[in-house]
Amino acid sequence: MLQTIIHYGIHFLLPLAVALIWYKKRWKIACIIMLAAFIIDLDHLLVTPFFDPNRCSINFHPLHSYYAVIIYIGLALWKKTRLFGLGLVIHCLADQVDCWMM
Repeated sequence: MLQTIIHYGIHFLLPLAVALIWYKKRWKIACIIMLAAFIIDLDHLLVTPFFDPNRCSINFHPLHSYYAVIIYIGLALWKKTRLFGLGLVIHCLADQVDCWMM
């Protein structure tokens, strides 16, 4: 239960906090763009079962690989893709914390 709260807390509350702290004037759109990073979970559809609570997503699914995270960090550094990149990095951070807690 605590693991689930922490996992989804990072997924939803951290992008909201980032938006409220650093993007005050446009926090709503900033938060929505970061939450759009959930699109990377489509790679879960490539495996069976697509959801396994005992499986670590990091380095198992292609869009959750360490190589992909390097690209996401690069996206977060470039101003035009920063918010989406931050969302992707935060998403992978949430999944990594989940793996550590398993």
